[in-house]
Amino acid sequence: MNSVKFKPVVALVGRANVGKSTLFNRITRSRAALVADFSGLTRDRHYGEGRVGRHPFIAVDTGGFEPVAKEGILLEMARQTQQAIAEADVVIFLVDARAGINAHDHEIARLLRKTGQRVLLAVNKAEGMRYGSAASEFHELGLGEPHPISASHGDGVVDLIELALSYLDADADENDAIVEPHEAFPDLDEANAAFEDDETDAGEADADVVNHRIKLAIVGRPNVGKSTLINTLLGEERVIAFDMPGTTRDAIEIEFERGGVSYTLIDTAGLRRRGKVFEAVEKFSVIKTLQAIEACNVVLLLLDAQAEISDQDAHIAGFVLETGRALVVGINKWDGLDSEQRERILREFERKLRFLSFAKMHTISALNGQGVSALIKSVNSAHAAAFAKLSTPKLTRILQAAVEQQPPPRKGIFRPKMRYAHQGGQNPPLIVIHGNALDAISDSYRRYLETRFRTTFKLEGTPLRIEFKSSHNPYIQGA
Repeated sequence: MNSVKFKPVVALVGRANVGKSTLFNRITRSRAALVADFSGLTRDRHYGEGRVGRHPFIAVDTGGFEPVAKEGILLEMARQTQQAIAEADVVIFLVDARAGINAHDHEIARLLRKTGQRVLLAVNKAEGMRYGSAASEFHELGLGEPHPISASHGDGVVDLIELALSYLDADADENDAIVEPHEAFPDLDEANAAFEDDETDAGEADADVVNHRIKLAIVGRPNVGKSTLINTLLGEERVIAFDMPGTTRDAIEIEFERGGVSYTLIDTAGLRRRGKVFEAVEKFSVIKTLQAIEACNVVLLLLDAQAEISDQDAHIAGFVLETGRALVVGINKWDGLDSEQRERILREFERKLRFLSFAKMHTISALNGQGVSALIKSVNSAHAAAFAKLSTPKLTRILQAAVEQQPPPRKGIFRPKMRYAHQGGQNPPLIVIHGNALDAISDSYRRYLETRFRTTFKLEGTPLRIEFKSSHNPYIQGA
């Protein structure tokens, strides 16, 4: 079996006000960054997704780096930056062309050389300056060729990121590149041309699911019981398990079987990095969790019934939803609560994680195995739903029945007209609806259709996406 593929990680470091956040916003193209919101930390690392050509990556923005800080806020910020360096595949060290080199730059360069990480030296704010004057003095940092860029104007940024990514796995087969949830979808025009074949393929869905090994990522905050649950899963009778060698991200993959179903468990319990990892960093690695979510088929989000549901739990859940992964939620340590505490945690779940209504929630005890069998059954169901094949005739019949029962509201003098629907992809299921004036469909009506499709096809545990395609109107002047 091929090893699970992870996106490379590019960390941006440097002293304050050199333009790290500006570069981060540019290379992530203003996509909303996931914030690692740890309790007790006064400054956070920010995570976002970027792409150069066909090559996706995760970018990490950091605060101003003071490597010699001994106490207070600067020490906490330095720890955050050290964690980002430890997690990264390649580090981009930003300096300021206009302010010139200073003692802080030398101190950061010294630390980076000691880590043994791959480092690119980027000389920011070099717009309008000649190459020699912008970069020459930074050679003395001993980090190789300085690369003049302008994060605010975009000058040299693409070349910089391409060079950073070229350092990583240069010999890897291009066909093994990471696939985004929708990259595997056929072009929608091709899907439309072939939709009549869906009925024949639909009967093969169950066989495909059975033959597919389920990649399961167990994610959650420290001390929620991930390791205990993993041990419980692997300790069942008739379980076959072995450790696979770590990937370049040093993630641990464990293959096991349960109830005749094969799984690859992607372990996110703790940070495993080559070389020295700084002692004063979090036990929880956000990068490992993001990568595990993107590499898996199903996410098992584990919550602690004896602690409040945190913003960090909500951030992880939101990232699962954004990536389109199937999801099951387990509330662990349930056996240690009285009835009043149980009611409290359920109310809190409903309030803070209401957007996970598509996912099955289980109350469990990983320590004694209570509820674990039902939990795994929901993992199997969520995986089957994510890869379900939805026949075009049935989709269209459901669509027509939904419209007949509740037509879409008019927008001006026009009422959207939906003609037929077909499946545009899997993991998560994508339903493409064709018709006229569909740009007028409201979000509430989209949710109404989603509920009808989800209920009919029993798509519990997976996000469901709907795309509207309006037909060309030859009577519009100039069309």
